[in-house]
Amino acid sequence: MASIGKIARRTFLFGAVAITGGVAFGVYQIRKTPPNPLKPAEGESALNPFVMIDQEGVTLVAPRAEMGQGTRTTLAALIAEELDVAWEDIRVIHGPAAKAYYNSAMIGEGLPGKGYDASKLQHAVGDVLGDIGKLFDLQVTGGSTAMKDGFERMRVAGATAREMMKAVAAERLGVSVAVLRTENGSVVAPDGTALPYTELASEAAAIDPPRITLRDPSDWKYLGRSMPRVDMVEKVTGTAEFGVDVRLPGMKFTSVRRNPHLGGSAKILDTRAAEEIAGVDRVVDLGDGYAVVANNTWIAMQALDAVEVEWGPSPLPASVAEMADVVRAGFETEPNSTMRDDGDASRTPSGATVIEAEYMVPHLAHATMEPQTATALIDADGLHIWAPNQAPTFTRDRCAELAGLSSDQVEVETTYLGGGFGRRGEMDFSLIATKVAMAMPGTPVQVTWSREEDMTHDFYRPMAMARFKGAVSDGKAVTLNGRISSAALVKQAIGRATGMEPGGPDKVLVEGAFNQPYAIPNFRIAGHHAALDVPVGFWRAVGNSYNGFFMESFMDEMAHAAGRDPLEFRMELARDEHRPSWEVLNAVREMSGWTGQTPEGVGRGVAMTYSFGTPVAQVLEVREEDGLIRLSKAWIACDMGVALDPSIIEAQMFGGMIYGLSAAMTEEITLTNGAVDQLNFPDYDALRMHNTPAFEVRILETNDHMGGAGEPGTPPAPAALANALFDLTGERVRELPLNKRFDFV
Repeated sequence: MASIGKIARRTFLFGAVAITGGVAFGVYQIRKTPPNPLKPAEGESALNPFVMIDQEGVTLVAPRAEMGQGTRTTLAALIAEELDVAWEDIRVIHGPAAKAYYNSAMIGEGLPGKGYDASKLQHAVGDVLGDIGKLFDLQVTGGSTAMKDGFERMRVAGATAREMMKAVAAERLGVSVAVLRTENGSVVAPDGTALPYTELASEAAAIDPPRITLRDPSDWKYLGRSMPRVDMVEKVTGTAEFGVDVRLPGMKFTSVRRNPHLGGSAKILDTRAAEEIAGVDRVVDLGDGYAVVANNTWIAMQALDAVEVEWGPSPLPASVAEMADVVRAGFETEPNSTMRDDGDASRTPSGATVIEAEYMVPHLAHATMEPQTATALIDADGLHIWAPNQAPTFTRDRCAELAGLSSDQVEVETTYLGGGFGRRGEMDFSLIATKVAMAMPGTPVQVTWSREEDMTHDFYRPMAMARFKGAVSDGKAVTLNGRISSAALVKQAIGRATGMEPGGPDKVLVEGAFNQPYAIPNFRIAGHHAALDVPVGFWRAVGNSYNGFFMESFMDEMAHAAGRDPLEFRMELARDEHRPSWEVLNAVREMSGWTGQTPEGVGRGVAMTYSFGTPVAQVLEVREEDGLIRLSKAWIACDMGVALDPSIIEAQMFGGMIYGLSAAMTEEITLTNGAVDQLNFPDYDALRMHNTPAFEVRILETNDHMGGAGEPGTPPAPAALANALFDLTGERVRELPLNKRFDFV
């Protein structure tokens, strides 16, 4: 079978869907289906956006990127479940940039509302509005939406293909479709005659897709089970192609250096010393910096130091303290949103105990293990990009604009991602590769950033602050009035991706706070935009990641002020508001043997955050060990409604918690005169194997609607740790990272 790259390069025009030797299958017939983006050359297989059948078997063309979260594995299981092919026989490749791969779940996730209390009608409206993603070519991997988007679409694709095969087989054999069954990639007649799909595909292309009925979950063979990862062998053997692994004939290798003082200008004074280094081809001016093109990446990186350049100053505030003042000043502006305003949160009931607190979190980097990289080639056919990216259509369109081409002259091949966390949704690394390729037409150029460049030119999780005021009376929470201030992350990120800055209330700024399932009668959350222009972007769990810390730290403070056990306090508030949230809290209570009492030298903290449609509760235990603090054990319970692959969900839950704990303990990005101070992992450390707690995960399935798995494990983690430290030491810390106040193992 031809590679996706070869198919895409030859067939990036919309056209007929059936070619001899293969067949393309429609997915949604009740709605207008986007055109099939691929049209194979003569002798190659035909495919629709999702299912390809050729003489070698079945290939799934995945609409979402694989960055370690297991997407390819579960998408393959969804197809196999309905198509009746062996799961292990399905090949998986990533689709090109195309409207057909729009994310149908992302628009619905952005609608106003708390989410957990949405009615069936509201969910149905969200599903319908999901088709708006077609209008924006919203081919994006993010927001923990891959399975919410693919759960029905992939099964319908498989079922439709199956029934088309049966229709062709019935015509050949002169029997009713009703007497035929499918098994292991064949249609089987009552007498045992088996017709392989590979023999039926081309004829099936001429048949209108029939109505289908999806199989009952009780008949599933793959879904609901822990499956081996389809990408495991490639990654273990080193044959998986990540962005840095792309190799093309005649390729040149490039590294970049841009003004470390963010937003500052660059004046290149002299490039001769760099160009005289053996193996260096040229130096390319990037406007705010430069790129060195050489025979290999190491030479390119070394030659960066030989360029004489004058860096202009940054327009940003000169210190972290000044940046914090800007964020704090955001509270003095009119709220951008008040997305929850129940009761009268401005009034304190008579006789109630009042609690007030201010919290703060720093800027954070994504720190993906694979630094930013992309390969680009400009030739007579147009622009070709190979990149580990989360947004192929946006990458295509922005790079086309830069190169002065139309979008249909640009193709994007998405490799495996060596970590994403939202960082690969940006286009900057692909745009730089495009700019270098424009200077070297006909030569493929691979741009690889150094770790230092990656840390210096990230789109950071924003610095954020919260001011919470609450009241408790008779052991119950009666008021919660919260205000959150941060830079306008969504405005920045969407502006970079589309060239248009969105208006209206910023839901992301307050998510993880306004939509928490606690029945507090007077409950208000307001969001304020701070006028801080540090480049910020989507970071794992986005607003939930810092609001989870604010909200769940304050819930703990309210519980203690009320004289209540922190876990029981939360359970009482969640019980009638959102049963699945109560269930996950109850689950971690059972798992951890929570009693509310801990022995000397031991602390326990609890936190629960509802995000991306999934409530996640965590209990973390810490222990004093030779004057240091060790994270000893963590218990996690989650409920995303349908657990398609328990082992992948488990990995996402403890992986997400590790990401959140790392941010809480040690991670911080600071800037001095607009330049980032942390340049590599010694400056920006994360949890290691020796200081990571043991995990136990319980997966529930009581939620009425499917939630996400990739991000919800992160938001509760910082608060669970801060609350455990309070239990251990009696010290309440409201600012991250925590290693400023505590010494950890």
